[in-house]
Amino acid sequence: MSDEPLHLTVLGCSTPYPSADNPCSGYLVSSGDTHIWVDAGSGTLGPLQRHVRLDELDAIWISHLHADHSADLLTAYYGALYADIRLPAPIPLYGPPGIADRLAHFLTNTAARSPVESAFAITELHDGHRADIGPLRLTTRAVSHGIPAFAVRIEAAGSSLAYSGDTAPCPSLTELARGCDVLLCEADSAQAPAEGDRVHHTPEDAGDTARTAGAGRLIVTHVGRSLTPQQAVGRASTRFDGPVDYARPGATFTV
Repeated sequence: MSDEPLHLTVLGCSTPYPSADNPCSGYLVSSGDTHIWVDAGSGTLGPLQRHVRLDELDAIWISHLHADHSADLLTAYYGALYADIRLPAPIPLYGPPGIADRLAHFLTNTAARSPVESAFAITELHDGHRADIGPLRLTTRAVSHGIPAFAVRIEAAGSSLAYSGDTAPCPSLTELARGCDVLLCEADSAQAPAEGDRVHHTPEDAGDTARTAGAGRLIVTHVGRSLTPQQAVGRASTRFDGPVDYARPGATFTV
């Protein structure tokens, strides 16, 4: 296993649509020459290319199929097959059940099904799925978002990053993040809904999850538009005594 450190680069974290200076959810996780695009929300393909080309990716991992986490797979498909990129092989793509047909349904314009598998080698995620990508070990857990949705733990060289995807607080996320060095956790909701099922964290929830999991550091992301990043960090800090940061677009964190 490589001794290269684990790096998290924020491509964007806006919700539910991009801001002028902040794409939707997307992250580049790297260790040495291994690169994984984690969530491909609207607008993230552009800043991704400041760091790697599509043909330099080792994998793509998608938490769920809401557009603010997956829409740039559509433009990545065109880039991979019909532009200046020459893939040596389809890019490994890990995503929720049905992702191949969802992409093909949108991309197909004639009687012939769009060849999404020529761009992406697709593996459907399930609770407990594991994958080794270069020096990186990925462990996936199902989480609570009202649709099939997943969180992931990425480990390399003794370091660990847990990413919530979109989810309400749930035991599977806490278990996945247990003892992680960094928890990248969404904080979309300003407050918990008075009625109906919960599908997001509040900043306080993010702090609670980090504390209960024993995370070393919390990075709040996917902050809802009724909150400022400063408010989200401040509110999360009331529940978690460790370092709390905001996933500022363009920032790179060493795990």
